[in-house]
Amino acid sequence: MNADSQADRQKATYTAVLGRLAAPAGVLAAVAGAFAYVGTVDPNEPGHYPACPLLRLTGIYCPGCGGLRSAHAFVHGDFVAALGANALAVAGYLVFAVVWTVWVVRSLRGRPLRIDLGPVHLWSLGALLLVFTVVRNLPFGGWLHP
Repeated sequence: MNADSQADRQKATYTAVLGRLAAPAGVLAAVAGAFAYVGTVDPNEPGHYPACPLLRLTGIYCPGCGGLRSAHAFVHGDFVAALGANALAVAGYLVFAVVWTVWVVRSLRGRPLRIDLGPVHLWSLGALLLVFTVVRNLPFGGWLHP
């Protein structure tokens, strides 16, 4: 085997790995950009972001209420405030980090990311969101208010 063919093979392998990492890198860039924006533009100051329509019209906290404040606190390293603003959002950030890491490792190995969410998983996720929403709107769930 001559040096040129080995160099061409290494270049092709390198190009293939970069191609497989393009999608995870793009998703990470988008998420990092969103977190950078929310970290820079404080949602605690009025006028920067629109109000939650459900909260504005009904006074009911939706599962996403406090998510921007949670992301802002998370970016600034105030994890207690992030949990206080929206604990479910913080869990979502951590789940995203794990899934993204698995995606990168599988991409490096040339395997597709497979997330097999069946009906049981989706119904469980929906039930979790519903329970979170109901509990945070009851008097004893005040600690879950944003």
